[in-house]
Amino acid sequence: QVQLRESGGGSVRAGSSLTLSCEASGGTFRPTEMGMGWFRQGPGTERAFVAVIDRLGSTTYYADSVKDRFALSRDNAGLYLQMNNLKPEDTAVYYCAALQPPARFTITPERYDYWGQGIQVTVSS
Repeated sequence: QVQLRESGGGSVRAGSSLTLSCEASGGTFRPTEMGMGWFRQGPGTERAFVAVIDRLGSTTYYADSVKDRFALSRDNAGLYLQMNNLKPEDTAVYYCAALQPPARFTITPERYDYWGQGIQVTVSS
């Protein structure tokens, strides 16, 4: 069973940067062997994908709203999201998720097998 734990959230002003980290533990596979992603859920909205990386690490896909501002990376310890030029509309609870291999890649949150508890990011204008 894979456990995921997010860290690095907080409250910042618009234009600031934050880096979210997702530490992975347990299970059989390392983060570099699983499709993983970041999702977020704002007030009154459904959980939506932010950025995902496929199991092989060959494809990274970003939501249009964060493209050119956010950067996803991964190593054997976990998954990371560098968030630059934050905007108030980025305010949400951010979740880390992982796919059980051999599943490779999806932007659909319902297909992910493992989830972190979520971490709040608040951006004020």
